[in-house]
Amino acid sequence: MVDTSNAGRVFWPLPKKILFRFFFIYFLLYVSPWSWVGILPGVNYLLGFYYDVVETLTTKANFYFFQVFNIKNVHPVSNGSGDTSYSWAQNYLFLSIAAIGCIIWTTLDRKRKGYRQLNYLLCLLIRYNLVLIAFVYGFNKILYMQMPFPLLSQLATPLGDLLPMRFSWLFIGYSTPYQIFSGVMEVVAGSLLLWRRTATMGVLVATAVFVNVMMLNLCYDIPVKLFSMNLVLMCLYLLSNEYERIACFFVLNRPAPACTVYHHPLTKKWMRVTRIVLKLLVLFIIVRGFYDNWKYFNENKMQAEIPPIKSGVYDVIRFAVNRDTLAPLITDTVRWQDLIFERGGMGSIKTFDTSFRRRYGRGYFFYKPDSIKQTLEFKKFPEDSLPIFSMNFLMPDSNTVRLWGKKQNDSLYVELKKSNRHFQLAERQFHWLSEANR
Repeated sequence: MVDTSNAGRVFWPLPKKILFRFFFIYFLLYVSPWSWVGILPGVNYLLGFYYDVVETLTTKANFYFFQVFNIKNVHPVSNGSGDTSYSWAQNYLFLSIAAIGCIIWTTLDRKRKGYRQLNYLLCLLIRYNLVLIAFVYGFNKILYMQMPFPLLSQLATPLGDLLPMRFSWLFIGYSTPYQIFSGVMEVVAGSLLLWRRTATMGVLVATAVFVNVMMLNLCYDIPVKLFSMNLVLMCLYLLSNEYERIACFFVLNRPAPACTVYHHPLTKKWMRVTRIVLKLLVLFIIVRGFYDNWKYFNENKMQAEIPPIKSGVYDVIRFAVNRDTLAPLITDTVRWQDLIFERGGMGSIKTFDTSFRRRYGRGYFFYKPDSIKQTLEFKKFPEDSLPIFSMNFLMPDSNTVRLWGKKQNDSLYVELKKSNRHFQLAERQFHWLSEANR
């Protein structure tokens, strides 16, 4: 790509200039640094117009040209996936604009010898983007919030019913120390990238960290593949700027020249002021991000019990529909096999009933008891205005819950008994000494 490790070398060969032009446009569009100032008053209003234009161009370009994965109509959605058809179409759009812009730029600017100043700005943009991303994900992992410890409902789910993404999420979430270690490495990478003197080491650490993330996403079908591949591409771009000096140090056993990629003479006062303001803005975003994560962590680190019902696994002792008691058959598509109340108001049922939010062979719900009316509401999502259904409840003792009420056109009666079911995985076992392979 671009090698500016030799400050005295002014002339760039044509392939290098073409690649720089392409990646300058692409990374500028992909990173969209103007979105960083969205916290300022009135800026979000202007950004709304930009996002509307991008959305229109993405949907039109995909309909007439791209048709990613044979899908003509794409729309932006917020469902936690970064690999939606809209995301792919938008990335195709940015690549296409970069290619067309590169051709026009090359045609109009044939006599330019090099782009050392623009490359400095591009590397600065990529560095700060990687810094912000590394800190965001690093803080989440250090506070072990990105991959929480498995819920009771997940522990009760057969391993073979889990999708690869959820399996990997639980694997990392099970070990808090490992997750914290992963977060620390991301914060280390971001901290090193933040300063020019340590930027080279930061790029090396960030490359190792994000390549590992990318491989996890690719190998476990985690829907952040596109995003992680672009992070690795940014790291490789920064590394390509220093490939000669890195090769001298690690491979050729030769003296490595000083890095000039991240150093640029700021001859005017406004340049120096701008640099300080930009650094302070990035630091403010980092500190604010940590504060928000810390606040959220303290609010949610200990999910409370929802009285009067105790959290835990409950066996369904009796299940009657319209006064007809159903036998506990595994093949029964109506009967509840077991019910789990989680801390914080979430739960799941081993059932084939599609009224609930189906995941991994269980029906998930959110519940809200009313101790005065002695009613229990079941919702698909906590923000739903109307429940799926409501039932009356009675607790003869602390380990027994009786539920009855109408579900659609049927009358239900359910008797639950708190189970002594034990999950070994929940013990977080660790042994220095193991006499056998367990």
